Amino acid sequence: MQQSLAELGEVDLIVLGTGAAGLTAALTATLEGLSVVVLEAAPVVGGTTARSSGTAWIPDNRLMRAVGFAPDAEAARAYLSALISDADAQEAWQAFLTHAPKMQADLEDRAEILFRPYRSAPDYQSNLEGAASGGRALEPIEFDGRRLDSWFDRLAEPMRELTVLGGMMVTRAEAQRLIHAERSPAAMMEGLKLLLRHLRDRLRFRRGTRLVMGNALVARLLHATLIRGGLVFTNAHVREIELTEGRVARVGGVYGERPFSLATRAGVVLAGGGFPADPEMTSRYLPTLAPGHSPASPFARGTTIGLGIKAGGQMGPDLGLNALWFPSSLWARPGGGLAVYPHIALDRAKPGSIIIDQAGERFANEASSYHDFCAAMFRHGPAACPAWMVVGRDFIRRYGLGVIRPRTPSLNRFLRSGYLKTGKDPEELARELHLPPGSLSRSIAKFNECVREGRDAGFRRGESAYERSNGDASRGFANPCLGEVGPGRLYAVALWPTPLATARGLLCGISGEVLDNEGHAIPGLYAAGNDMQSVFGGEYPGAGAQIGPAMTFGWAAARHAARRVQDFNGRDT
Repeated sequence: MQQSLAELGEVDLIVLGTGAAGLTAALTATLEGLSVVVLEAAPVVGGTTARSSGTAWIPDNRLMRAVGFAPDAEAARAYLSALISDADAQEAWQAFLTHAPKMQADLEDRAEILFRPYRSAPDYQSNLEGAASGGRALEPIEFDGRRLDSWFDRLAEPMRELTVLGGMMVTRAEAQRLIHAERSPAAMMEGLKLLLRHLRDRLRFRRGTRLVMGNALVARLLHATLIRGGLVFTNAHVREIELTEGRVARVGGVYGERPFSLATRAGVVLAGGGFPADPEMTSRYLPTLAPGHSPASPFARGTTIGLGIKAGGQMGPDLGLNALWFPSSLWARPGGGLAVYPHIALDRAKPGSIIIDQAGERFANEASSYHDFCAAMFRHGPAACPAWMVVGRDFIRRYGLGVIRPRTPSLNRFLRSGYLKTGKDPEELARELHLPPGSLSRSIAKFNECVREGRDAGFRRGESAYERSNGDASRGFANPCLGEVGPGRLYAVALWPTPLATARGLLCGISGEVLDNEGHAIPGLYAAGNDMQSVFGGEYPGAGAQIGPAMTFGWAAARHAARRVQDFNGRDT
């Protein structure tokens, strides 16, 4: 049993938050020989990371060779240079390119933080110089939750809608194979093995213990931190950071309804997940059309950013959209609660769909990255908020649509709830969606003509490697993202631009040091993850471009803090 918080008095490093950034900082600190306390405001561990895919974008990583790619520092530099126009971000993204592959290798070698590279995961702006078609995006290796013992019950659960068969976790690749299980004996056997493991788990545990994606990453980081002596406290609310002679010296707050005070020799790492769940900050920093929902942790309220500002830090400059976005549909769960379903890769780019505005017209490339698509929604204005994704019944059978799974036999409950709209033809659906008469018919006819020509002249859908990777090459179409919509009954779901993660945060140095209003580092104060200003200037280079920098700067901050402890101890001798 770990010590109580009240008994500790003083430690080397204090970390606020248990997502990828916070746990990476904590683990790295233990590897450097520091005593570490992690304070989490939520009753569970994992933050938004636990709900995510857990993918980390790490250019130039040493794992790339396993899938046929050579490490590519200069190509990655060329890519980010072409992508990012924000000159203020240049020092940060260059530091990321330097630190990231070292972080991945260090944590794999010393703590068995294991990833595997995606062979096919094109960078989102795959037409730019230096873009890669795979190797940079790393997927967490599955983790056995039973290794966490009692901490398994305090691990945040994944999004229910991203699991199968009542809560069984599967990777994206497994999900794609299982869709075709009735035609593939190998996929059928794989599915049966996964199901048997899950059913055995449910006899002993409240959910399956085979963890993948973000749950696996958090669990692996947590386990590695705990076995090395790191202390983690949930339901711990930090109210203030105290400075002595200009350096961070202590934090104070409430734990278990009792006040606590904890001194630090090395400092504090702020890793609270940004502010997507805080109405006041989202209304101040995000576009006016932004809705009030997000799949992020409900505890990502900007509290730790506020602590950093009170300690002398400053917010980074405005980035425009100030967040990383995805289109979502909203499903009122039958048992209560709202599901914010991310339309990221499983349906928007597939052939046989279009997305229209409230005038019944296409306005963007449906297959573009989720962030770019939402940027187009904002540029288009209120007419695209919400937008409507329109498909036929065969599309839903093949690919699903939002929370509706492929091969769902009946759509009645989705229609009754209002999640799904339908019409026997374009005109009837247009009336259901309150679109101008004739608009949807014209848009579908125009799009289907593009399909027959094999090229989307208006929006160039399916012309980049990234877009084509999310299409369906098995259909044999010239363009895997283009297929005719209809004929027959049509269906639609409403899509909203939704903050996946906030991008505006505390301005930091190259090791995560929080900077004051004069640009000087505040000794002992660090930020990482979404509490830190986006290292990419608000751009989204590829899959995992939040978790990659979060882990990288959590690692860099802890190593910098370790040097502070060495200096501190040197002064005492």
